[in-house]
Parts: sequence; C-alpha cells; structure tokens
Amino acid sequence: MSARKGFAGLLALMPMIALGLPLESRVPGGIALLPLGKVEVHHQAPRAWLDQQPVWVTRDRGEWIAVVGIALDTPTGPHTLRVSDGADEKSLSFEIQAKHYPEQHVTLKDMSKVRLSPEDETRALAEIARIKEIRQHWRPTPDADGHLTLPADGLFSGRFGNRRIFNGEPRAPHSGADIAIPRGTVVKAAAAGTVLAVDDYFFNGKTIFIDHGNGLITLVCHLDRIDVALGQSVSSGQEIGRSGMSGRASGPHLHWSVYLNGVAVDPALWVRPTKTGSSGKVKTPSTKRL
Repeated sequence: MSARKGFAGLLALMPMIALGLPLESRVPGGIALLPLGKVEVHHQAPRAWLDQQPVWVTRDRGEWIAVVGIALDTPTGPHTLRVSDGADEKSLSFEIQAKHYPEQHVTLKDMSKVRLSPEDETRALAEIARIKEIRQHWRPTPDADGHLTLPADGLFSGRFGNRRIFNGEPRAPHSGADIAIPRGTVVKAAAAGTVLAVDDYFFNGKTIFIDHGNGLITLVCHLDRIDVALGQSVSSGQEIGRSGMSGRASGPHLHWSVYLNGVAVDPALWVRPTKTGSSGKVKTPSTKRL
C-alpha cells in the first residue's frame, strides 16, 4: 500500500472538527483567503467586493482577511477583488487555478424528475431564480460564525463539484456534499444563525437555509421534516429537522451546501479530520491547499 493510499484510508476513519477559517483552495468551487492589511493599522474592517457581490472580511491573527467564495463556473486565470478602507479604494489581484471534477452517475426511477413536464419546468425555473436570490442575501454582522460543523454524522456519498449524469443525461454540477444517512436522522445547524428560508422545492425537496452573517449561508435539503420557522434564531448543533429523500433524490440522504458571497463552495473546506473523537463515520472528500 502506498503512503498516499494509507493516509487516505486513515482519513476515512477519523471524525471531523470545525475550522475557524476554511482551508484555502483557489480553484473553481473553492475559497481564496486574501490578506487585506494589519488590524493595528486599519482598525475598522475594510470592505471588499467580487463581481459586485460583497465579500466577508474577518480578523485572523492580527490581519484582516477576505474570505472569498469562487463560483464553480469561474474561469481560470487572474481575478480582481475590489477593496475599500473608507478613504481609498484599491484592486487586489489573485489567481484561480484549474480543477478537474469527476463524473457522478445517478439513476432515478422517477423519470418525471429528469425530463420535466412544462408545468414542472416552469415551477423549477422559478424556484431556481428564488434560490439564487436567497443565497445572495447579505446581512452585515460584527463577524460571522465561521466554525462550521457537519449537520449530520455519516459518509460523504456525493462530492461537491461532481459533474452529475442523471439517467444518462448531463445536468448541473453538484453544488454541495451528500451525506448518506437513514431517513429520520437528526439534522443540526452547522453554526449559529437565523433561518433565512424554508420551503419545499421541486428539486431540493424540503429545504432550510440558515444565514450566519456576512454572506455565509448554509443549506440542508431533501429533508423529511422541518423543525424550524422562518426568522428563527438557531444555535450551533441545534436540531433543525430530520433527513429524508424529498425532491429529486435516488435514496435517503442529506444534501449540505455552503455559500459565500452568493456562490456555492466546497463544504469539505470547512472541516478537517482529527485523531481525536468517537464518531469515525465521516469520510472526507480529498482537499488540497493551494
């Protein structure tokens, strides 16, 4: 067994813990952590924007850091973050590298979820537009709760970014991580926040969005039950629902998405393996710091 394979096997046996900041991976679907200056020099947090969308700026070890979500369809090459300290504005350039995401083939027995009727297509398109509005929501806070924990304990069965093929037909890349758990498993809030939206969508099924502040939003969907209400405050680890297979799902599981500045990013960048703990059920997708 190679050292690399041995290490990968070890990761599969380790539970996950939260990070204060996510891992950096400057690829489509990843996150860029961009230093904006020393706190002792700039006492007020700078403001930052990417493609007109505000970006979360937080303090880390004496520096202001922009935590920038990179959309899955972002082209490789140089990109620009706009930064303002209230008096001056500057542009900060950073590079996006290429990343290959594998195919994932999914078989659905219900073909009506693959080839939509005109009525279902109209509904789905309207819901997609509404979800885009929700994930672009911006609520300024003194700082967001970036210590995300897994919303349920189980194996990652579908990785973020996979190019999904439903019944032989290509569809949009996977915008989250799937956690394989039985129907009725407790689902918890990944961090403290406010319930931004709850609904029953055509594709996502029963869904909860939680706003953690400053453009950090998490989603769980395909739920069997929702136990929170719109506008409700939740604490980290609080039960918010039960898993199921509502919407377009091939079996019981939990879909978990993380959004930054309006775009989906790899949830695996927010958690990492550790040798301590008792769970041992979580298998992490491979991540790389770039």
